Amino acid sequence: MRIAILDDWQHAARNSANWAELEPRAELVFFHAPFGSEDEAAAALADFEIIMAMRERTPFPASLIARLPKLKMFNLTGRRARLIDIAAMVSRGVVVCTTGGGDGGAGTAELALALLLSVARGIPCGDSALRAGRFQAGTQAGIELAGKTLGIIGLGRIGQLMARYGVALGMRVLAWSENLTEERAQAGGAAYAPKAQLLAQADAISLHLVLSPRSAGILGAAELAAMKPGAILINTSRAGLVDQEAMVAALQEGRICAGLDVFDTEPLPPGHPLLAAPNTVLTPHIGYGTTETFGEFYRQSIANVTAYLDGTPVNLASPG
Repeated sequence: MRIAILDDWQHAARNSANWAELEPRAELVFFHAPFGSEDEAAAALADFEIIMAMRERTPFPASLIARLPKLKMFNLTGRRARLIDIAAMVSRGVVVCTTGGGDGGAGTAELALALLLSVARGIPCGDSALRAGRFQAGTQAGIELAGKTLGIIGLGRIGQLMARYGVALGMRVLAWSENLTEERAQAGGAAYAPKAQLLAQADAISLHLVLSPRSAGILGAAELAAMKPGAILINTSRAGLVDQEAMVAALQEGRICAGLDVFDTEPLPPGHPLLAAPNTVLTPHIGYGTTETFGEFYRQSIANVTAYLDGTPVNLASPG
């Protein structure tokens, strides 16, 4: 029995949980780099019976699944699987298991806050200048967030945490989503504002929506143009929520600033325009990537695989 542990890009898997239960029962192979193509993934994984994957990293479309003849069990961290065709696996008789969501949103919310502060105060630029021996030369004065307006689009679990951070910083917090009411906004720590008002008044906007056909492109060229000059856009949710071409143009023209953890293509390829965009702080999709979350993900994943090997699979995914 061979088990592939995929997407261990930060070399965190081995030390995040106790693999002793599985080591006597199977050969464990850890993959520390992303696959360059579907062909590369198919060649590397063709001889594995079990695959343990990290959410939102390696895509598994039906075309790749069909090229994995030995695959019997697939484990996914989390429950959302935008990049994975669970129905295609189930139709082939593959047992698909999931884990809980992990960190409860704290890791992602804290990264959103970190990006907001980093953009507002130019922290990466200051760090680079100091290390290059320039001290303050080449840096710019930052802005204070106290007294400014934070707009939150999507006031769910993570959005509510971000709202609390905004209040703690002394910011006025507005919130909007298609189903949000004034009462629910108030309960979540924000004041409700229509979308147009939020865009016009917010000094910083943080996105906290699930990507769906309804939310895709919720910030298009018109919405980005309606933001205040110099406003900060924070996205730790999904790149597809924003028109990427329009966002790049707004950044290149200096109309907005941004702190981004998610991208239309991951890993971000060399030469991507965001890599040279001004007024931008980028992190490599690490919102949920904390030791606490990885520990929970891998502990549950090992339990799922152990249960499967014992003939009593648990936490089965729905193919719908």
